[in-house]
Amino acid sequence: MTAPKETRLILEHVDQPGYTTDIDCYLRHGGYEQLRKALTMQRADIINEVKTSGLRGRGGAGFGCGLKWSFIPPTNTKPVYLICNADESEPGTFKDRQIIHKDPHQLIEGMIIACYANNAHLAYIYIRGEFPLGAKILNRALDEARAHNFLGKNILGSGFDCEIYVHRGAGAYICGEETGLIESLEGKRPYPRIKPPYFPAVFGLYMSPTIVNNVETLCNVKHIIRMGGAEYAKLGKPNNTGTRILCVSGDVNKPGYYEFEVGSLTLGQLIHDVCGGIRNGNRLKAVIPGGSSAKVLRAGEKYKIKEKQSDGTLADKEITLEDIPMDFDTLAAVGSMAGSGGVIVMDHTRDMVEVLANINEFYAHESCGQCTPCREGSLWMKKITHRLTHGQGVANDPAVLKSVADNIAGRTICAFGEACAWPTQSFLAKFPEEFEQAAKMASAVNGSPKVDHSKAHDSAVALA
Repeated sequence: MTAPKETRLILEHVDQPGYTTDIDCYLRHGGYEQLRKALTMQRADIINEVKTSGLRGRGGAGFGCGLKWSFIPPTNTKPVYLICNADESEPGTFKDRQIIHKDPHQLIEGMIIACYANNAHLAYIYIRGEFPLGAKILNRALDEARAHNFLGKNILGSGFDCEIYVHRGAGAYICGEETGLIESLEGKRPYPRIKPPYFPAVFGLYMSPTIVNNVETLCNVKHIIRMGGAEYAKLGKPNNTGTRILCVSGDVNKPGYYEFEVGSLTLGQLIHDVCGGIRNGNRLKAVIPGGSSAKVLRAGEKYKIKEKQSDGTLADKEITLEDIPMDFDTLAAVGSMAGSGGVIVMDHTRDMVEVLANINEFYAHESCGQCTPCREGSLWMKKITHRLTHGQGVANDPAVLKSVADNIAGRTICAFGEACAWPTQSFLAKFPEEFEQAAKMASAVNGSPKVDHSKAHDSAVALA
């Protein structure tokens, strides 16, 4: 059953009575017809259709899918690889898991079309270690696709060969970063690579051109082939086209996953009309709109955005939290991001210091340790927020916490630095009174911390 205002494209058949994951069911619902169509098209035409569609990546960064595909050097002579990033690790995000568990052939069809468009003959689905059932479902679906000649040699008599394999990760958040994923797939420690020069489209898997796309992104490809890029672009808003699956969790009456045209509803409509409002009749306090690494937004604040007028000019407009349209550009304009689509709703009973402590514990655990600011800083942030929540803080903890976060963001090889710093920066900026109160209460009990300089001196001598 669809929720109000939903437009189900990817989730059209998911949760329908009688819809199963086997290929016979998928074929009865028109499955693999778009693959047949794509195999009759020129590769450049498929890429142009994806560009025309305006499809942006659904994994977090929101980068143009067709533009990413076009980055493969035209003079390339190496093999091209496609990787489906199914390492869904962002807290608050569970959309890709639903697709894999309930409609795996949709993903496989989208991947084969993407492989054909980019002349890739080998693809991998890198799936999170905590999804054992998902891996089993995908492997069964791949076997079914091979049996029907949708995979393997000379697919449907087209002369195109393609194979897809499932690779299970070990449950590391950092493997959601595309170059860390590639390192892991090569059998190495998942240390992200420096960009430049290691852009995957040039130096990816085995130092060959590689396309890395998210599960939801690849599923959209078959619908673009079916509808045509221009028709797909009519869904949503300019530069924010198509549909988006949003995962809503936290203090709402009806948490779950929902699919809407991008920007077709506001955050308030999502919370109140779709998710049944705040549970227990409580008041809305804050929302993290794009997974735990997105900056938190506070209820009651006013946000300024640019709105296009009838004459084409842009004018300033002031909106509240609940008036924010759920699209990539507006969420960026109000200081956060659409991210992975994980919407975490918090009511007035939530302690923001406790919430941040929980987030910081996650990021301290998940840092790969390659970059010193991230490795050390994420742990320091965890320790500071832990002591604040356990009555052991001191008065200057909020200032030190901000300083640590400020010295991580922008100083690491990959975006994990920003992912772990942004929550701390935004929680301190949006709820300073709660952190100051926690620090004052703890310091009133504990007093100022005392440092035993003699022990520090002894340690230094021992290390010398």
